Amino acid sequence: MSDTFSSPENEASLFEAPAMEEQERMVEAILFACAEPVTLRELIGRLPHGSDPEEALNNLAKRYDGRGVRLQRMGSGWAFRTAPDLAFLMQKETVETRKLSRAAVETLAIIAYHQPVTRAEIEEIRGVSVSRGTIDQLLEMDWIRIGRRKMTPGRPATFVVTDAFLDHFSLESARDLPGIKELRAAGLLDNRPTPEFSAARQDDQDEASDDTQDALFKDDD
Repeated sequence: MSDTFSSPENEASLFEAPAMEEQERMVEAILFACAEPVTLRELIGRLPHGSDPEEALNNLAKRYDGRGVRLQRMGSGWAFRTAPDLAFLMQKETVETRKLSRAAVETLAIIAYHQPVTRAEIEEIRGVSVSRGTIDQLLEMDWIRIGRRKMTPGRPATFVVTDAFLDHFSLESARDLPGIKELRAAGLLDNRPTPEFSAARQDDQDEASDDTQDALFKDDD
């Protein structure tokens, strides 16, 4: 009988990872087949033992740089997406199924820029209460999710944006959100004071005397 099958060299060869070029082909096939972004952990679970999907992803991203589609990271996942400068070609294919109300847009923006944020904090920034329907709509769209509870009295739940939100707006992370100046330059914001400024000014007015309030209103006029 031969004992060659039990040698350490043969056992190691059974788990030898495919060549990097083959790993890239595997990762490419998985990403093209999946409608949703695929995480690195999911790729590790699918590829043969010993593979390095992170290196394969980086190689693919370089290969697709400047092409009609590009490999993009969105949150914890990776996906192929149309190059931004060619998005106009897809306009006829796009169907708007639901339009967010102003309250939903403001709530979503506050969560995106202040996450993790509680419902009470959202209401404090907006200056008005947040309806249950607004939160439910954003949850159903999978653009926000419930985050960790805050270590404060009552341990209120917080809200954060999801990878689906980042994917929809082609963002790698919430840190890539445009600033206030960029939003105003794009015509997406008017020149009204921010909610935080308005709320702070209202608090100051409530604490001021009648004479001081009159002076403030005269300055506004």
